[in-house]
Amino acid sequence: MTTMYVCPADGTRSPVESLAWCCPVCRGPRDLDFEASPVPLESLSSRVGSLWRYEEALPLAAPVTTLGEGRTPLVPLTSSVSAKLDFLMPTLSFKDRGAVMLAELARRLGPERVIADSSGNAGTAIAAYCARAGLPCTVYVPETTSPKKTEQIRAHGARLERVPGDREATARAARAAADEPGTFYASHVHNPYFLHGTKTYVYELWEDLGGRLPETIVVPVGNGTLLLGAALAIAELSAHGLIDERPALIAVQAEAVSPLATAFRAGAEELRTPAESAPTLAEGIAIPNPPRARQILRAVRASGGTFRTVTEDQLRAGQLDLASRGLFVESTAVACWAAVREEGDGGDGADGAGGTDRADVAHGTDRAGLSVVVPLCGAGAKTGLAPAAGAAGQSAQ
Repeated sequence: MTTMYVCPADGTRSPVESLAWCCPVCRGPRDLDFEASPVPLESLSSRVGSLWRYEEALPLAAPVTTLGEGRTPLVPLTSSVSAKLDFLMPTLSFKDRGAVMLAELARRLGPERVIADSSGNAGTAIAAYCARAGLPCTVYVPETTSPKKTEQIRAHGARLERVPGDREATARAARAAADEPGTFYASHVHNPYFLHGTKTYVYELWEDLGGRLPETIVVPVGNGTLLLGAALAIAELSAHGLIDERPALIAVQAEAVSPLATAFRAGAEELRTPAESAPTLAEGIAIPNPPRARQILRAVRASGGTFRTVTEDQLRAGQLDLASRGLFVESTAVACWAAVREEGDGGDGADGAGGTDRADVAHGTDRAGLSVVVPLCGAGAKTGLAPAAGAAGQSAQ
């Protein structure tokens, strides 16, 4: 079967060879009509040590572009919670999983230019993988993006475009540029190849746990690329009979910018009103109006999961707590641990956020060798330590 883009809203189909970045009818994000084949668990030990080892499940074969991304370690934090260290990727964030797919696709299409928009990590990853693929790249970022992230983007040879205003203003500027002829828009939000990269996060869990998955997978959600990739992998593994039960998905947002959590609690199927932009330490998930909102809400509900929100104080405390355990990650990457750490340590729990019994962190259950997995998605070297409450210069990214 030929792989095609398909719009989840109106069913419009488009060839993957096209440089058009959105549905030509509604201009919304597209999915990929691609049928994954079962991944043979028993043969994985002899394969390449990157995410390309799951070749049966990926829509691109025989890749040229790679930096050895993937295969990040899983380490225990408590008796019931483990962390997957995705900040140990080549560009120090989980975005490498999707960026390598977009760069490889762009390499095959041969555009005149590649553009991306980002609050930092996705742009860094796209810049690095475009450098690896020999592609010219421009990255649009909000003007308040962390200096260490913009320095990293420039170091990879990408052109940097700072956009006044918030993350939404940056996305609008990039989309306007994406309509120019000869442009490949390496959008981690709109291009579904990115999701087929992030789904390898769950394939790695499945491999490391011997063909099983944990009871609960906790993911940070801004544009939802890791969550939707996780849902995609879970559906594929289930359809192929490779897992007996599907894990619940707990989606975590910063309380300061939490449109999806608000919609979930209201029982809405989509966003009724975008959130207002607000300062938050969790810059990477401060997305007021995620284009895939309907898909994200549907995926969380279908899993039996829930949404949780975390405060700025919880983010600060969580970063210090992880550092005391030997793990220094950026403040966005702390969100998932901040949402569950009190329960994982045997406390009364965090925010709860309209949870269900199944989605609550389990105590003493051990269906797959552990109950809960949280991702640590970005290294602390990217942003430094979160400033104390009320300190001047607090990140508003």
